Amino acid sequence: MNNIIEIFKEITTIPRCSGTHKPFINYMKEYALKYDFLCLVDKYNNILCKKAISNAKLSFQSHYDIVCLSDNCVPIIVQEADLLKAENSTLGSDNGIGCAYMLYLMSQGYDCEYLFTSDEEIGLIGANNLELKLNAQYMLNLDSEEEGEICIGCAGGVDIFGKNFNRKIVANNENLELYEITISNLQGGHSGVDIDKNIPNALKLLAKTVKECEGKLLDINGGERINSIPANAKAIIAAKQQPTACHENMKIEKINTKSEHLNILDEKIIEFIYTFANGIRAYDKTLNVVRDSINLARIKTTIDCVEIELSARSMDNYELKTLKEETKALLSNFNFEVTTNGKYPAWKPDINDFTTIVHTIYKKHNENASLEAIHAGLECAIFKDKFPNIKVASIGPTINFPHSKKEQVSIKSVENVFKVVEEITKQYT
Repeated sequence: MNNIIEIFKEITTIPRCSGTHKPFINYMKEYALKYDFLCLVDKYNNILCKKAISNAKLSFQSHYDIVCLSDNCVPIIVQEADLLKAENSTLGSDNGIGCAYMLYLMSQGYDCEYLFTSDEEIGLIGANNLELKLNAQYMLNLDSEEEGEICIGCAGGVDIFGKNFNRKIVANNENLELYEITISNLQGGHSGVDIDKNIPNALKLLAKTVKECEGKLLDINGGERINSIPANAKAIIAAKQQPTACHENMKIEKINTKSEHLNILDEKIIEFIYTFANGIRAYDKTLNVVRDSINLARIKTTIDCVEIELSARSMDNYELKTLKEETKALLSNFNFEVTTNGKYPAWKPDINDFTTIVHTIYKKHNENASLEAIHAGLECAIFKDKFPNIKVASIGPTINFPHSKKEQVSIKSVENVFKVVEEITKQYT
């Protein structure tokens, strides 16, 4: 089992932030050649490894990109007892552990299809545009993050973007003071699986402080990724009264510069952020999972406008469409020009012969193993659309706080889940 952890540590040294492809592709070409596999790469940087003459019944799939909270980040792994963490960054265990499983299976020569997809974390881009053909009847996705759970369904999602071009230069007749408000190092987290954990949203907290001091917005930037709960945000405002911090991680500094004129952003921007119903919109008690949610993810000030990004999710495609249209209408009422993209479908829970076998094998190793659905986007939904006859399940080790600096994975959990992965592999080879 140590080989899997060593493989994970090795690939963690390879730059794999979303949008970075060549270093890992080059690594995979050498690795595949070493173990006598073909290595096929499409123009969207997806990688498929398989035997030249293959009778594969089973495909494994993981995405190889990781969430990076800073540009060109390469995590430095720290081990504390059973836990792997990283120094001041995400760990990349999502989905690096899945990749490590697949690489180890390749080193053992198992005749399967091994699909490594690109840019999952910024909109499932690789999966959505896959040009490589899978011939296997079954797929085991390795991107789940809770040991003992077999995912057989997931939320669909859509990204929503707004641009507000309204700003004006006005005389500072009220002699307003300038302040810089910064909130940083909040917990952050995944905007799907963590949306029900009461994690504070940096943008919502920032808006609260600005609203309560009746500040006029001059500049605002915050959030890290479209699929993350914002951990950092900053604004420059003009106000009559000193702003009051609403969180211990918030810092307020007066700017000792007098300005005769102010370049003020649309007042409706703060009004929107302050009043927006962020988080859970509906809960499915039958599946014991969030049904509908939306996360205010990013905002930035450019030369000519303020851009805002939101991520909506639902376990039902009709409800996802409704949530999208309602949010578009709301943004329009607050003077935003709205576009959407990055839509991926919901994966309706499906129990079949493959999920039953996976469940049976899993229960041999963990009597509490269960079939579940998850409030996050998994590429499985896209593969079900692309390959209607393929049967899919998703498993993985316990990963806590993915997409944040607190991200950690249990070595014991990695080992436990691999026993299940290996037995499933032997069942189909």
